[in-house]
Amino acid sequence: MGDVLTGFHAAWEFESDSVLIRYERGIRTPKLFQALGERRIPLAALAGVTLTPGRRGTVVLRAEPRPGADPLMEAADGQLKEGCDPYRLVLPAERATLAEYYADELRGRLTETGPADRHLVAAPEPPLRFKAYDGKASFDGTTVRFRWSWTGASSEKWKAGDQSFPVGDLGGVEWRSPEVFEGHLRLLPREAGTASGAAAPPQPDQDPAAVVFGLGYGPVHESLPFAAAVLAAVRAAAPAPVAAVAAVRRDPAVVAERIRHLGELHRAGLVTDDEFSVKKAELLAEL
Repeated sequence: MGDVLTGFHAAWEFESDSVLIRYERGIRTPKLFQALGERRIPLAALAGVTLTPGRRGTVVLRAEPRPGADPLMEAADGQLKEGCDPYRLVLPAERATLAEYYADELRGRLTETGPADRHLVAAPEPPLRFKAYDGKASFDGTTVRFRWSWTGASSEKWKAGDQSFPVGDLGGVEWRSPEVFEGHLRLLPREAGTASGAAAPPQPDQDPAAVVFGLGYGPVHESLPFAAAVLAAVRAAAPAPVAAVAAVRRDPAVVAERIRHLGELHRAGLVTDDEFSVKKAELLAEL
């Protein structure tokens, strides 16, 4: 097609085999978009296209990525807020007819459905780094390194010392958004990527294979591209399926303690009513 459709915070350029998304760098543009810069999305990575009414006189054109096709969305695991979804293009309502035209054009070119057997969208390129609450994380494309901070790291992490993780030893990545309670990035060993019924991992603040987030530490626009790049490198090093998350069963006493701590944060006004309800339900589901 070769045409360009410009909306708020991004412009989509339609090509014969892909959509090139260029994100703005304005002060109102979500920081994640600014960090991504631009992304080429092969049509083979898309399962569908929707056009829906938006807020305040807008319409939303959204491309639906196939599961497993984009390491960024795989690492995010549904945790991105709507406004930070890199597959959404928000346009003024008066451009709805034009948006519908491009949506129909795209739909006519899509041929793939279902999960992808490999990543089809390029991950953010290393080197990447960010500052977590308890240390600094860096990734050079082959090795992830954690360097603990004097003020934030637990005694267990200090005893273990700074950590290095070759991607060949990893089985996946677990990213929990810093915008919710217990945000962290955890590296999963290779056996965790395929093993079932594995023992519950330690809490992130006690786990030398994890860094924890806090207010201003490990923001989405830094930690999520980092997680996506690591996940893509792990997948490239080991074609067998890897895990982006690990389902575990926790000790009831541990869950009760986490709920008590969550309640304290809620009473202190550090966690909203909605966040408290959602996280409490998640913790109870782990029993």
